[in-house]
Amino acid sequence: MIVGCPKETKNHEYRVGLTPAGARALAAAGHEVLVEAAAGARVGYPDADYLAAGARIAATPADLYGRAELVIKVKEPQPPELPLLRPGQILYCYLHLAPAPDLLRSLLERGVSCVAFETITDAHGNLPLLAPMSRIAGRLAPQAGAWALQMANGGSGVLLGGVPGVPPARVLVIGAGSVGTEATRIAVGMGADVTVLDLGTPRLESLDALYRGRIRTAVSDPDCLAREIEAADLVVGAALVPGRLSPRLVTRAHLRRMRPGSVLVDVGIDQGGIAETSRPTSHSEPLFAAEGVVHYCVPNMPSAVARTATQALALATLPHAVALADRGLREAVARDAGLAAGLQVHGGRVTHAGLAADTGHPYTPAF
Repeated sequence: MIVGCPKETKNHEYRVGLTPAGARALAAAGHEVLVEAAAGARVGYPDADYLAAGARIAATPADLYGRAELVIKVKEPQPPELPLLRPGQILYCYLHLAPAPDLLRSLLERGVSCVAFETITDAHGNLPLLAPMSRIAGRLAPQAGAWALQMANGGSGVLLGGVPGVPPARVLVIGAGSVGTEATRIAVGMGADVTVLDLGTPRLESLDALYRGRIRTAVSDPDCLAREIEAADLVVGAALVPGRLSPRLVTRAHLRRMRPGSVLVDVGIDQGGIAETSRPTSHSEPLFAAEGVVHYCVPNMPSAVARTATQALALATLPHAVALADRGLREAVARDAGLAAGLQVHGGRVTHAGLAADTGHPYTPAF
């Protein structure tokens, strides 16, 4: 199979979908590997490394998309890339289509087969391709929140860890999955006063056992959520429904009761965001204010640490890439139910039940 890895074009997106090690593995398996010129340069992988691994360099996106049967990238195609896609091509990347109806429509019209990293599962129902980026985003969230709290950024001027004689900031983490666990780890390490909410006790029990009284945990209900949001200096939105729109948990009324200059870091923005006020921002312009609260809603947070993120992502994505290249789409998903869970669009149809439910498209099994 001809496998292509284009250069990312999303705002400040420096990650690359395939490392030289991945290119070597695919080439050794007998596949032709095309990498767009300078695709990995910003994260320390020059074209020479890909050439040494057995790949060829495509001079332009059109050259790459025009030949590749399997396209491996990081983020969803941007508008200039869409006309380059063709029927039957396999697109393997993060897609987050539920809050992007125009992109979904374009992919359906192009007849592309879309395998989304974020809904591929393992034998235990976990999300192994989403998890490494969730961990990174979770670890970045308190850093971003601490920065947004600075007065120059419109924040309330609260130092996350406080100082002797002055209490630390109150941080509320909504959701105790991968993002929430890592956000808690960093916020505690920075000295904040941390509360974690989740819908059930098992994850909270794990965090409570780990931190032994250094954090507060609570099962979320509407009254508890409202009370904790009002008291927080920083809210980290870490709630996730795999492949579905983020639950809208934070209302405008909640935000109005927060102290002006408080901060919301909405890590769920990839799937639409957990707040009524959230809208995607970018690394170039990451902040905006709504209802007196500073919002940080960058969809590709891990690109801020793109070399670490690329290395972590490549470890998770390569085995499925090899399976798709070796066996083709139909056989690969037939052999692996977890990979089949990632197939969201195929043959002009929505083939993921959750995506269909959120977008109003009919659900059709792929095969």
